[in-house]
Amino acid sequence: MARVTVEDCLKNVDNRFTLVHLAAKRVRQVREGSDLLVKSSSNEDVVTVLREIAAGRVIAKKK
Repeated sequence: MARVTVEDCLKNVDNRFTLVHLAAKRVRQVREGSDLLVKSSSNEDVVTVLREIAAGRVIAKKK
């Protein structure tokens, strides 16, 4: 995947608000030392997390 877009992520997440919440939570996890779920070639944490979401590796819990 050359570029990750919001549309790529929305295929796996219900709406933009859920996407923002999920991405923010996952970025905090990564910055606290959690392992990455996709290979990262020196991308910023946010880009890597969006790639994880687009790949379906990170999902939001349904309430």
